[in-house]
Amino acid sequence: MDVQSIKRTFGIIGNDPQLLHAIEIAAQVANTDLTVLITGESGTGKDVFPKIIHQNSARKHGQYFAVNCGAIPEGTIDSELFGHEKGSFTGAIAERKGYFEIANEGTLFLDEVGELPLSTQARLLRVLENGEYIRVGGSKVMKTNVRVVAATNVDLPMAIQKGKFREDLYYRLNTIPIHIPALRERKDDIHLLFRKFASDFAERSHMPVITLTPEAVKMLENYRWDGNVRQLKNVAEQISIIEQQRIITDTVLERYLPNKITTSLPVLFQREDSNEGVSERDLLYKVLFEMKRDITELRNTVNELTNRQGSLGPNYIEANPISINPVSIKPDTIEPDFMEIIPSEEIVHETHTHDSHIPETLSLEQNEIEMIKKALEKHNGKRKDAAKELGISERTLYRKINEFDIK
Repeated sequence: MDVQSIKRTFGIIGNDPQLLHAIEIAAQVANTDLTVLITGESGTGKDVFPKIIHQNSARKHGQYFAVNCGAIPEGTIDSELFGHEKGSFTGAIAERKGYFEIANEGTLFLDEVGELPLSTQARLLRVLENGEYIRVGGSKVMKTNVRVVAATNVDLPMAIQKGKFREDLYYRLNTIPIHIPALRERKDDIHLLFRKFASDFAERSHMPVITLTPEAVKMLENYRWDGNVRQLKNVAEQISIIEQQRIITDTVLERYLPNKITTSLPVLFQREDSNEGVSERDLLYKVLFEMKRDITELRNTVNELTNRQGSLGPNYIEANPISINPVSIKPDTIEPDFMEIIPSEEIVHETHTHDSHIPETLSLEQNEIEMIKKALEKHNGKRKDAAKELGISERTLYRKINEFDIK
């Protein structure tokens, strides 16, 4: 079966080269028994590819089972996959066949395989290597002839480094890798998919189909789509049912796209009572603010100790050129006997260095207020436009205006 036939059969929309290449690999490997590992972000449609492989293989008349490994509790995952004997644990009132036994001569799709516990990974590795397994609570070695296709949105090499995934199992699963591109990497397919979802929903709901203006199409294509195809379908259906107008502008579309833009304000770090996210810029400014505070405290400590040393008299200083380690000693607990001995001119040099490079004030809050004022002035007091200029939501801007009492 060629790529176009597969697309029609399985309802795949799009012409992105990466997507077409993934379909080609799935079709080529279908007639083998090689293990396939499908990778990609959540919502990209990874679950379609095991079906492509199964339906185009010699096993298409056998059983096809899809198992979400992340949805099964750790205590029962072994029983689900490999079965159990009667009385093997509390509640095991009868023997039970596992998926490897039920899907014999067929295909088993292990979704979210990166969520498997390490003990189950060891059992899975044995099945992949020689087709052997033992039921939970049993002693008899059983055989199975199952084609395994696995999928994950986890970075498995990183999981291996953290000790959460077996390296030998990774290489056994990754015999044939298939990567599904994220929706943001398929910009030309985004509008096609949106039209398909909107058309299908309109047909099911017996209502006119919605269409997008050119500006809305551009916004749609430039959005990040962290939820990928699943999120796009959700947005298309939401707009179709909620909006009365059938022609959707970019202003209307924007209301359905979660704001993922990070703020350009100098400081808007998250407070304990806030539910808003923290950007890398916010964290950087917070760290700098804390560093400035710590350095100021150290400088004050050094100045205080220098004054104390000076109060002992020039003869004592000349005979005892001492200084201290300001990091390990608190100002109110310092005694001369505990001072670390280093040349006295070095502490004077350090004190002047700090004074020349550290500003007396570094009001990050004031910078934030000035940014807000400038944005409001630029847009003649229109808070919606000012918020967009600052890269924050209107709700955040309103809160900041009230918090800083900006007129």
